[in-house]
Amino acid sequence: METYIKEIIRRALDEDIQSGDVTTQATIPNSVFGKGKFLVKANGVIAGINIANNVFEMIDDTIELKILIPDSNRVSIGNIVAEVEGKASSILTAERTALNFLQRMSGIATLTNTFVEKIKHTKAKILDTRKTAPGLRLLDKEAVRLGGGTNHRIGLFDLFLIKDNHIEIAGSITSAVEACRNFQQKKNSNLKIEVETKNLEEVKEAISSKVNIIMLDNFTSDLMRKAVDLVDGKCLVEASGNINIDNVKEVAETGVDFISVGALTHSVKALDISLEVEQIR
Repeated sequence: METYIKEIIRRALDEDIQSGDVTTQATIPNSVFGKGKFLVKANGVIAGINIANNVFEMIDDTIELKILIPDSNRVSIGNIVAEVEGKASSILTAERTALNFLQRMSGIATLTNTFVEKIKHTKAKILDTRKTAPGLRLLDKEAVRLGGGTNHRIGLFDLFLIKDNHIEIAGSITSAVEACRNFQQKKNSNLKIEVETKNLEEVKEAISSKVNIIMLDNFTSDLMRKAVDLVDGKCLVEASGNINIDNVKEVAETGVDFISVGALTHSVKALDISLEVEQIR
């Protein structure tokens, strides 16, 4: 995992720098040292400061970054979350990549926390989805976790999630679940099985198939309550589809265990954070 994240950072730096930071090379001598402050310009939840630190380390391992407000903490306008000190040229070269990670992850954590706070009086947990920025999934999902959310499957490899197209091609929920169980036996797998349902009849079929999780896709709140009553604790229940900050409380109060929200990562607004640098010698 750590190696994979470092590769994400390396690719981001390569994308930005390529043959060199020509502006910094032209204007900032290597002998100049600077100090920078990460200044928060919007209220939210900080996430990604450790990733930002890794960016600076990859550019220049002599740079020192002092974290003042660790990841997952709430921040307010005017807070300084970290200070960085070292060669000014190295700080400026790493600046944008470090901020890109920090701003995006903090935006995701902030939005996630807003959802989590809305439903904290219920048992429901907020889940992310696979609707992440290509190549950034691990960081997007880490940001969800830092915001108080729960990670759903990481990818196609760590959960059987039988969706409508699988059901259509397999012929039925029952057939699709049986195929997954046969696959489990062949591969000696203990991965859980989740199935997407569109109505109460499909919920009943999923219950009969003894799956681990039933997803209620685009159900009304009334239908969710009926589905939860039908399940009656036989498996976990996830609500999904068109869930937003205005209706998430109502959804959570139906008794579902999980609420998946694609907007956490596919429609995130970056948290406004800047890096202000000054020369110190």
